[in-house]
Amino acid sequence: MQDPGFVRKAFAGIAGRYVLANHVLSLGIDILWRRRAAAIVAARGPGMILDLATGSGDLAVEMQRRCPRALIIGADFSQPMMRRAQERNFHQLITADGTRLPFQDAVFDAVTVAFGLRNMASWPGALGEMRRVLKPGGMLLILDFSRPRAPLVRKGYGFYLRHVMPRVAGWITGQRAAYEYLCSSVERFPSGPEMEALIRSCGFAETRAEPLSFGIATLYECR
Repeated sequence: MQDPGFVRKAFAGIAGRYVLANHVLSLGIDILWRRRAAAIVAARGPGMILDLATGSGDLAVEMQRRCPRALIIGADFSQPMMRRAQERNFHQLITADGTRLPFQDAVFDAVTVAFGLRNMASWPGALGEMRRVLKPGGMLLILDFSRPRAPLVRKGYGFYLRHVMPRVAGWITGQRAAYEYLCSSVERFPSGPEMEALIRSCGFAETRAEPLSFGIATLYECR
């Protein structure tokens, strides 16, 4: 769905200030979203976790804190982003494309992907790979932006995405074009029932959507 070359270049350009930009742009709410995601994973007591599109390791580090006995592997196709994860003392990393994972079938108890599926070349292809590497009964947890249902919230959020976020992020990172892409990708990405239908079409029998912050983001728990 996205051009891998453009996405790789965009994330290489913002890697150095990616975490700072996220916290500023979300007023720190993204930290709470990841904590909620990590808590859901930790409640299942998984032994092997794959954090796909791990980037700077935000979710992986939080899961590592909550699941100290689990083996957590972070995978991403952006090496500059993964260097940020290493700087945060997370080192179980592998360079990988989400649509062609270098793992055998049925390896992981849980697979997580935070703000990454949206950037992959094929959403069905990536979801199919996630299902392939999950053990029977394993859980996939997706955290990503979504479109709020309430008209006023949706309108205000749309204005923020198109007009405020690119300017502020451009000032922080020097890469305004990367955030203009992010905004357009959010508007194209399925959310709510549409996203759940896509997930089920890729072989997951159960999905549960949990809107966060008035639907600005959504957690999808899938089995």
